[in-house]
Amino acid sequence: DIEAPLLPTQVYIPDATPPPPRGRARRYVVQTLVQYLQLARSDDALPVAAQRQRSAFPPNFVHSLDSTHMMMTAVKMHEAGLDFAAVHDSYWTHAADVDTMNRLLRESFVELYQQPVLERLYDSLRKRHPGLAFPPVPPRGALDLASVLDSPYFFA
Repeated sequence: DIEAPLLPTQVYIPDATPPPPRGRARRYVVQTLVQYLQLARSDDALPVAAQRQRSAFPPNFVHSLDSTHMMMTAVKMHEAGLDFAAVHDSYWTHAADVDTMNRLLRESFVELYQQPVLERLYDSLRKRHPGLAFPPVPPRGALDLASVLDSPYFFA
């Protein structure tokens, strides 16, 4: 069980930004003249919130991959001298530059996922939690990643 060592789970993600640990929070109640306020403050001295860590890990890992893809696209746009804005998975640029952005975001996607992303995740989990058993990484399928370069509906 991943929470058994009571360590925050921090793993490899492509952009090297470590995820925040899911610690417990100390709760405080503040009484004012008008109302009671309940405040929560993270406390690293408290044990890891195992259930929160377990449920947050999969979506946070996927979001880290999405944000890495966005960052890689932003860098390519900057290198091309083009404006770029984004929120989550919505990317914007000037209308005249949309075709270039579409090409660059597809190139970034291929570049990102040609890396052994799941293998690196597996290795980082095993390194962080050496006493735990993890299932092996499934084999890669037959998808030719380069096919997204020509896919009109890859990213809309």
